[in-house]
Amino acid sequence: MATRPPKNPRQGPLPTAFINTDSGPASGPAGDSTPERYAKGRNATAAARPYNRDKETEYGLEHARRPVAGENAPPPSFLATAGTPSEDNASAKTNGPAAEGVNAASGELARVRADSSGRMLTTNQGVQLSNNQDSLKAGLRGPALLKDFILREKLTHFDHERIPERVVHARGSGAHGYFECYQALTELTAAAPFQEAGKITPVFVRFSTVAGERGSKDTARDVRGFAVKFYTDEGIWDLVGNNMPVFFIQDAMKFPDLVHAVKPEPHHAMPQAASAHDTFWDFVSLMPESTHMLMWQMSDRAIPRSFRMMQGFGVHTFRFVNHAGASVLVKFHWTPLLGTHSLVWDEAVKISGADPDFNRRDLWEAINSGNYPEWELGVQIFTEEQADAFSFDVLDSTKLVPEELVPITPIGRMVLDRNPDNFFAETEQVAFCAAHVVPGIDFTNDPLLAGRIHSYIDTQITRLGGPNFHELPINAPLAPVHNNQRDGMHRQAIHRGGVSYEPNSLAGGCPFQAGTQGFVSFPEPQRGDELRGKPEKFGEHYNQAALFFDSQTGPERRHIIAAFTFELSKVTVPAVRERVVSMLRNASEELARSVADGLGMALPDPMPLALDRPPAPEVRKSPALSLTARPGDGRIVTRKIAVLVADDVAGATTMAVAEALVAAGAVVRLVGGRIGPCTAEDGLVLDADATLENSPAPLFDAMVIPDGAVGMEALAADGRALEFVRDQFRHCKPMLALGAGSLLLDAAGIPHNARNVEGLIVSDVADVSASDGFIQALGKHRHFGRETDPPAV
Repeated sequence: MATRPPKNPRQGPLPTAFINTDSGPASGPAGDSTPERYAKGRNATAAARPYNRDKETEYGLEHARRPVAGENAPPPSFLATAGTPSEDNASAKTNGPAAEGVNAASGELARVRADSSGRMLTTNQGVQLSNNQDSLKAGLRGPALLKDFILREKLTHFDHERIPERVVHARGSGAHGYFECYQALTELTAAAPFQEAGKITPVFVRFSTVAGERGSKDTARDVRGFAVKFYTDEGIWDLVGNNMPVFFIQDAMKFPDLVHAVKPEPHHAMPQAASAHDTFWDFVSLMPESTHMLMWQMSDRAIPRSFRMMQGFGVHTFRFVNHAGASVLVKFHWTPLLGTHSLVWDEAVKISGADPDFNRRDLWEAINSGNYPEWELGVQIFTEEQADAFSFDVLDSTKLVPEELVPITPIGRMVLDRNPDNFFAETEQVAFCAAHVVPGIDFTNDPLLAGRIHSYIDTQITRLGGPNFHELPINAPLAPVHNNQRDGMHRQAIHRGGVSYEPNSLAGGCPFQAGTQGFVSFPEPQRGDELRGKPEKFGEHYNQAALFFDSQTGPERRHIIAAFTFELSKVTVPAVRERVVSMLRNASEELARSVADGLGMALPDPMPLALDRPPAPEVRKSPALSLTARPGDGRIVTRKIAVLVADDVAGATTMAVAEALVAAGAVVRLVGGRIGPCTAEDGLVLDADATLENSPAPLFDAMVIPDGAVGMEALAADGRALEFVRDQFRHCKPMLALGAGSLLLDAAGIPHNARNVEGLIVSDVADVSASDGFIQALGKHRHFGRETDPPAV
């Protein structure tokens, strides 16, 4: 009988079995080649996770409230999680593998800054250009050739330089800076910027108008965007607010309608950057909840003197959530160190023609000169029980919380100390989003905020070309980014390894969920049926409109009346005007009656109320709502002052006053009939750096008229100089006339008795001592005691 041969020991897989990517052997490698070490490491990494231990933590209320950190295990070697074993083969381009646990596509801007000092021109592919003057032709007078790849690249890039502008907030100006926390707020919030006294968080801020297009004017009557991007060590926090604490609508469902109404009318695309037209007022007069916001928009708040002199607000009610998960409600307030100051309407209109970039230029020049703008961040902090007791709903974005009910607590300051290197790369490409919050800050159920959380991301995807806008340097967080989002247009990060999902075992479970170290939404109890509607408190539309109007000073109320009258005079449909005035009657009889009189119309009946028994307000007057409540520190730093010059003015006195103003921090310009030298009566040469034509009066905060009878006669014969003086007087700005300078006041028709009113200083003694009273007048910014309607001059 034949015997069977003895059983041979099992042979291991061939070393080449581990080179293949489409299948593999049943057992592991025995050798030490690179492919074998790679396969061995991958298998060991996967074997460390025989099943998903995290699965049981996905269920139940307790796990939902306190999520656990994801399971992970360190791989036996760095090679085990590589996408390719060849990653160590470095070149000048590849530089070797990623550093362990590091996403090098970080937010530091230094990695993308570019400077061409001492360098030759190249194409985008790095090929040096021999000639940047001429296209490639067949002979000097021959046709241009299609093979001119250099011309094609240059023109193609030029043709694609513009990107879609924002639908709203298209015109903006930005700057870098920092936020400094006053004291630790750990009892209130876990948010990174507020965890210790003195903590510094980098920020980028963008100020904007809302309705106008990218090339529109800065001084339109409009809301101003006030958006702050905090680059915290726990991610990006975008506080995307405005310079007004309320809004026109209560629900995001109406936002497209509002914007369509205020934008240029679609049949003829007019007017640009203006609300003074039929469709806007037709819409808001059918939305009585807009009445409060209209008060703000028709006030001087809508024409700020400077971005540096306007408040900012978060608008919505947010939550602070501390490390223990306890929550309080908060409203955010930015208050400028320089105080709150605005233009007057006639001035704003004239500035828009003289310098459409007025606010942008002001911000840029202040930072360049080292006069860094500063704001204090304050919060109103209140409980849900307090909120429930208010006569209004804190989830209603057409309402504010009066400071008499909840005072503002200062918690830090923001300083802007660096202008962008490139407007497009930074200010235009920056992408703010109301959904960007960090642990310690959470949302409320404000229905307008809910829409913004969605809409901003959608806008940036369209505007910036895809979902990877967060990788643009200005948008990239300083906190490390690790997730499984992949691909898409303009992807920059080059992710290592072959794993882009979670849970996984092949990458050691990484990246894994953070558990309670990550963002945990506040577990606000929810109850109620799914339906479309608003709470009853949302139906009260006029209490706070009345509060705002009644809290203004006399000049501010007159300006609101004038603004409503002007805007409605541009409406071509009488029925719309009548509807607006009927709405205003519910807020202020004084306002409605004055506007009706200004429009030459009878006073209509009040618009019917939405509620039969509206709640009574807790506060009927709030001084904090007036711009005058925040005058600033009285200094004149960065105030622009025009000193008129001409041949035969008093040179030494003029320069002494100018130098005193500069010493006090003002920006002084010598304004003449032309740029260049003027010879004063004492032989001193004064070098005019601006002209009556290129720098008219509305661009300045104040003016000085020098001594010198002969010089004054020359200026009095120049209509531009007379108009300069009249505008300064009409706009209630501080004015100083030295000695014979009063002759120019006479020639301009400034009434003699006006010389004793506030802000107009006429000094018979032409010396530098007169500048002291002038500096005090400058500290008050405006002197509305001499304002008349119609203007006396």
